[in-house]
Amino acid sequence: MNPTATAGAAAARAAAAAASLVPAPVPLTAVPAAEAPPADAPAVVAPVVGQRGGEVVVVLGPAVVQALAEGAVAGASLDPAEALRPALAAAAAELGDGVLGAARSATAGDAVAGDAHVFALQGDGATLAWCAVRVRAEEPAPRAAVPTQRGAHLRVLYDVEMTLTAELGRTKLPLKQVLDLTPGAVLELDRTAGSPADIVVNGRLIARGEVVVVDEDYGVRVTEIVAGSDPA
Repeated sequence: MNPTATAGAAAARAAAAAASLVPAPVPLTAVPAAEAPPADAPAVVAPVVGQRGGEVVVVLGPAVVQALAEGAVAGASLDPAEALRPALAAAAAELGDGVLGAARSATAGDAVAGDAHVFALQGDGATLAWCAVRVRAEEPAPRAAVPTQRGAHLRVLYDVEMTLTAELGRTKLPLKQVLDLTPGAVLELDRTAGSPADIVVNGRLIARGEVVVVDEDYGVRVTEIVAGSDPA
């Protein structure tokens, strides 16, 4: 399908979802706008962050401003950014797996960009508000690399589990000293403090790294890959 047509369809769904939640004296429906909203009309704009993100703008007509004022008298919020967040969130949900960012107040002239899809939110035949949706094109999925013949053969081994060990150092002790070990005994290893730990897989040295703490668990940050090492 044409990417422009796909973006337009997503914008139409987003505007329809927003229309159902914009405070107004009558139910609203979204239709393509015949003309842009007044440049000085108050608006609320919020970014949508995701694979197909963009921006959603709701422009308030006088009737919606009045509805918000009446809501404030009844104890609801008069802040347009807060009052319109459910409508913005519903529109963002129609753009795919995205996250709605912080909403801010603006004017239609500043918030409605030239590449936005603009819809009139109408009730009883009159336009009471507008919804503008900018849809960022989906990024094409990266092409998978064609595996070499060797890589294809190795693929059957990808799920084979191997034992990985981080080794801080070694020492040799007579059997008598091993049998005499008690809690609190200190063993001197064959490397100095601060030296990298060996990372060993099935007895073969493959890398070296430094010991770190991750969420109260020990880990090893790889600092060097060892190629062609002899078995440890």
